[in-house]
Amino acid sequence: MSPQPLAADLRSADDRDLPSRSDVLGAALSEVVGGRVGRHALIGRTRVLTPLRVMFVIGLVFLALGWSTKAPCLQTVGSGPPDSRVANWDNQRAYYELCYSDTVPLYSAELLNQGKFPYKSSWLELDSEGKPRKQYDGSTAVRYMEYPVLTGVYQYVSMSLAKTYTAVAKATKLPVLNGVAEVVMFFNIAAFGLALCWLATVWATAMLAGRRVWDAALVAASPILIFQIFTNFDALATALATGGLLAWARRRPTLAGVLIGMGVAAKLYPALFLLPLLVLGVRTGRLADAVRTSAIAAITWILINAPVILLYPRGWSEFFRLNTRRSQDMDSIFNVVRSFTGWPGLDAGLGFWEPPLLLNAVVAVLFGSCCAAIIYIAWTAPQRPRVAQLAFLVVAAFLLVNKVWSPQFSLWLVPLAVLALPHRRLLLAWMAVDALVWVPRMFYLYGEQNKGLPEQWFTATVLLRDLAVVGLVILVVRQIYRPTEDLVRWHGRIDDPSGGVFDHAPDAFPARWPAWLRPAVRTEDWDAGRDRAVPA
Repeated sequence: MSPQPLAADLRSADDRDLPSRSDVLGAALSEVVGGRVGRHALIGRTRVLTPLRVMFVIGLVFLALGWSTKAPCLQTVGSGPPDSRVANWDNQRAYYELCYSDTVPLYSAELLNQGKFPYKSSWLELDSEGKPRKQYDGSTAVRYMEYPVLTGVYQYVSMSLAKTYTAVAKATKLPVLNGVAEVVMFFNIAAFGLALCWLATVWATAMLAGRRVWDAALVAASPILIFQIFTNFDALATALATGGLLAWARRRPTLAGVLIGMGVAAKLYPALFLLPLLVLGVRTGRLADAVRTSAIAAITWILINAPVILLYPRGWSEFFRLNTRRSQDMDSIFNVVRSFTGWPGLDAGLGFWEPPLLLNAVVAVLFGSCCAAIIYIAWTAPQRPRVAQLAFLVVAAFLLVNKVWSPQFSLWLVPLAVLALPHRRLLLAWMAVDALVWVPRMFYLYGEQNKGLPEQWFTATVLLRDLAVVGLVILVVRQIYRPTEDLVRWHGRIDDPSGGVFDHAPDAFPARWPAWLRPAVRTEDWDAGRDRAVPA
């Protein structure tokens, strides 16, 4: 009995998952702030330190750590106004200080420092002697902005703000302003927007997590942020892609299509989300909403890209041309095999910028096979898989078999892995391994002649990273076929918090759908077993 009269309002979010009681790691961490939540506490009633605000604070801490890892490369050198100064990258500083970011070299490489609009301006690719290089077909190698339109425009806006800073510094002649290089201010402005995008990703993940809202803390506190959040501009796409999933979960397919289309205009990977929606639309007989989302996404992408396509078609197509002619990247599984076996690769002896046709075909076949396997899993699982599970599988398969896995691409997986497989210790183990790949990568690029690391030290960590992701994939597939083990489903009481129109939707395959593409266990049998699994 309570020694005091009970409050008039006793509402409590008792269904919310409490990590300090349900998770060993959460229980250990809770000791830092006073221990586990009380058994008789009213959950969800605090007005200040709400879960989302706490996760924003955690996210700001890790974003600050991410900026601090880049700080050694942001030291200004030179004299004069900001546009006459540069960042200190002497003696391969970016490698041994682990502070490399594409943002700084791109500022001059893509002519942003000259105030030119991406896709309109071009430059010549030069060799080590400063002479224009020739392509495999004998033509001069001409370069344009290599990013999708939304990312390119984001860089242009950041550059415009950095130029405004320079103008103010010149007008005021204040030493505190003139002491910072324009390229450093460009990085800081771009990083500020990327930080906001990642906080939006944390918010959208928390909303998608439902009763497991604290799972999004892993997005805010991912070790991958420390090295990769400001390496490139991928946080733009993660915010839009995760926002698209949230719009779908809230049964707003048109808005979902707009956000996914914008995400594709920033980075192509959000287009992969459409496959799970269409596949589950077939299984539930609710294909119309999935088709609408796909169509709106395509229209949005076209509308964003159309002005650049019409005005600067050669510059717009550079992104696609670059990706077709790229060979196996140093982080790809193909390069790992080459590193340990001496295998020359699928397209040995190619000329400069000659497309690796065989490698491209193998990647396409491998990814197509993975997609076919994921579709089969989605249709034959005893209970319809969750949207986040299939989205994670598609993106993970794309990264594993692709010829390019740039370090910042791992950010794509963070919110999806948290939503698909909310096992905190497993996820933290994978994220830690993925984050640490950066260290041998930088020291390998620094060179053995400079007391760096041999290539195999780097490729070994890449292999460990790949094996960790494969392990997560296997666990997700296992839980798809054994839904009672899925923590999100909560012993069958919850179906799919991110499912939108698929949530609690029964199977409704077309009448003539082949039996081998239907669930091996009938839905009614699963429902009976699920009911028995729910504790009294």
